Formats: sequence, structure tokens, C-alpha cells
Amino acid sequence: MAVLPHEGTYSVMYGPLAVSVGAGYRRGYLARPDQAGRFPTVVLTPDLDGLDAHEKHVARRLARRGIAVLVVDLYPNAPPDRPAALEAYQGLSDREAMRTIDETFDYLRSDDIHWAQTARVGLLGLDVGGRFSLIDAAHRKWVGAAAVVSTPLTGDEDRQFQVAEIIRHIGIPVLGLYGADDVLVDRESVDEAQSRNVTGQWLLYEGAAHAFLDESDVEYHEASSEDALARLADFFTAHLPAKTEVDLG
Repeated sequence: MAVLPHEGTYSVMYGPLAVSVGAGYRRGYLARPDQAGRFPTVVLTPDLDGLDAHEKHVARRLARRGIAVLVVDLYPNAPPDRPAALEAYQGLSDREAMRTIDETFDYLRSDDIHWAQTARVGLLGLDVGGRFSLIDAAHRKWVGAAAVVSTPLTGDEDRQFQVAEIIRHIGIPVLGLYGADDVLVDRESVDEAQSRNVTGQWLLYEGAAHAFLDESDVEYHEASSEDALARLADFFTAHLPAKTEVDLG
């Protein structure tokens, strides 16, 4: 696992990590502060393209602010092209995704993990990955806070759970971040989410499009992205258990 030189509050360790899920392992990526102790911990559910450079960048940026981030790939067998990725997403049931997230949480609680603060864990979902984060947030008591970026709020009427209804039942802090110029997410649906989700804050960035957070995308919007990353770090720091010291013997 590589060590990133100091930038901001913490130097961070980062790299691929095999996550024990069920009877096997799922491809993952970990970024965490390069210090001893149990840190506020977030499970990141990727966008439609799965675990790629975008998720890794977000994980490292949050780790520099003192948050341990574990990305888990929900589509381990999908070929790297958009039609196949969409098919993989459509073939992944909400229950299957919930099971993967739940088992990732079980992995974090295992005796071998000494860096995760698991009294309450955060969930962060990018694009469609946010659906699964919000669903778990509505059903699991171990979730302490949930955030989504550019997650569609409509169009899932054929799924087991519909996000527009699920958010009514989330009783923990929620942060939703969107581009006002997103052609895939109607800004009116973001306003409606704010009215339905009394524990949440749903924000629109003027001049930003769907992929405003992704520095590798043509839609990347630096000002909005930097503000969003700062807000995400502050949000999870405020609502998850703080760092605790750990005795490694």
C-alpha cells in the first residue's frame, strides 16, 4: 500500500484491498490516514463505471481530512464499457447490493481491522451507487450518515425500492450534492427530495453538470468539486464517531 506525502491535515495510505464479502472476496480500494487509531469510516459505493480513478481520488481526498474510506466494487465482472456497465447495474438487485454493503460493514468490524471506527459508519454513493447507499441508510441502524453525489432520484420505478420514497424514511443526516445543469437529474427532483427528506440537505451547484466531481471527465467543475469535497469531509466528520486511539500491543 502506497503512502501519499502530506497534503492538508493527514498523510494517507492508499491502495487496492481485497474485501471479504460472503464466501469470497470483492475488489476494493482503501484510503486512510497514515496514523494509528480508529478513524471515522465511510463505505463508498461507485458510480456506473465501477471502481475507477474517480472513486480513488474521492477516497484519497477524504482520507487527507481524517476519514477512512473503503470503496467496494459492486460490479466485479462487468467489462469496462458503458453498455456492459449499464447491463451490470440493471442486473444487480437492490437486495444483492444491500448484502454486499452489509458484508463490507461486517468486514470492517472484523478483528483484523484496527483503523475503522465502526460504532456508526458513513455511506457515500456516487451517481447510481447512491441509490444503494440511501437504501441501506433507511434500513440499517449501523449507518450514521449518508451522502450522495449526482444520484438519480427518479427512473427507478422498476426496482424493488424507489429512492423518492425511501428518503422519506431516513432518520439520519443526509447530504445530497448535484449540478444545477445536470441533464440526467432534474433540478426539480432535487428540490422535491429536500421537501421529503427532513433530515437532509440537498444542494445544487450552479453552472455544474452531472460529472462535476470527476476530475477525469469533461464535465469536471473545479470550484464545485472542491466545495463538494470539503462539504463531504465536514459532513462525515460532524456526524460520525471521532477518531479514537487504539492499543496495538
